[in-house]
Amino acid sequence: MDQELNKKIERSNKLVFFFKENKTKVSIFTGLIILVLLTTVSTQVFNNKKNVKISEQYITASLHLSSQELEKSREIYENIIMSKNQFYSLLSLNTILEKDLEQDFEKIMNYFEIVENLGHSKEKKDLILLKKALYLIDNSKKKEGNNILNNLISNDSTFKSLAEEILKK
Repeated sequence: MDQELNKKIERSNKLVFFFKENKTKVSIFTGLIILVLLTTVSTQVFNNKKNVKISEQYITASLHLSSQELEKSREIYENIIMSKNQFYSLLSLNTILEKDLEQDFEKIMNYFEIVENLGHSKEKKDLILLKKALYLIDNSKKKEGNNILNNLISNDSTFKSLAEEILKK
């Protein structure tokens, strides 16, 4: 019984000695952990607020579109694409294409470039490339569009059969 008590006292003495000897190291390590946690939480809060703001902009653009305020909605959709939000940028590009809100070919190609480089999954990237190919083909850039379709086929995309069908036409 005395040996167990002596071992416990010895362990606690070692622990106290360790903390006394390494007080600054322990303090710095604890401070770094707290700093990393605060930074992570702050970043998440900032990103959430940014996403909420962009979603509100998307809804506003959709309201302008339904009110036939095409120029205003196009401007807002363009701002959303420029914000490089993974989700809403792609939606905005789709809406611009579907509703034919932008006539400038170079601007549309720039939008595609921005959306392509947002770090989407392979399947979403392939879908974006398929839409880009269709847009190019519709705008008398058949050779460029066919090249993209051939790349989708050679990369064994999930849209391979669709790309093959489009090339047959």
